Amino acid sequence: MAGSAAHEASAAPGLSGIGQVLAALQPEFPELTPSKLRFLEEQGLVAPARTPAGYRKFSGADIDRIRFILAAQRDHYLPLKVIRTHLAAIDAGETPALPSATAPREVRPPVRLRRDDLLRSTGASAALLDEAISAGLIPAAELHGEDAVAVLRSLTALREAGIEPRHLRSIRVAAEREAALVAQAIAPSRRHDAADRARAAERTLELARHLETVRREALRQALSQIAR
Repeated sequence: MAGSAAHEASAAPGLSGIGQVLAALQPEFPELTPSKLRFLEEQGLVAPARTPAGYRKFSGADIDRIRFILAAQRDHYLPLKVIRTHLAAIDAGETPALPSATAPREVRPPVRLRRDDLLRSTGASAALLDEAISAGLIPAAELHGEDAVAVLRSLTALREAGIEPRHLRSIRVAAEREAALVAQAIAPSRRHDAADRARAAERTLELARHLETVRREALRQALSQIAR
């Protein structure tokens, strides 16, 4: 993991410009933009080198650091201030566990499966996949990622217990309502300025994390009533 000190451009060969960083990371993180990279630098999470002309240059360690940050946001809904604290501990030579989550998953190319490959990898039936798509639990797409694999495997296990995709439509409806609440909450901060949009995106992830905590606790309390 890279430290937070800026590198000297002349001291480290093989540095990458913003365009090369985007080409390396956008396949896995399509929401990454030049504005987001600049925002991460503003927040002190990454410190690329600068050429004499002022252009940003990123080392391989910088790119790994950005990949870690984006994965922590996407997979664990961690706000940047928590990620910053975690990275600062790593920079100081510590080995902290990722807050409120397991260690980040191994970096590998994103999964892109066609329909037949998705069915083979999960052992699900074509009918179950069609029902999941109809219920809005899996998006209709030519290629599917890891999220679709995880959902379809869970739906297969739930079907064995008699729980069908049609029974879970309310989950999709509730998610859409929560998304609408978040959109309303961040609306005042969504300006035309790129930095404002990046801050709004960060706030979105933070609110999503809090909603996930409330949702998980509500389910736990409801299940505890069953066990009585």
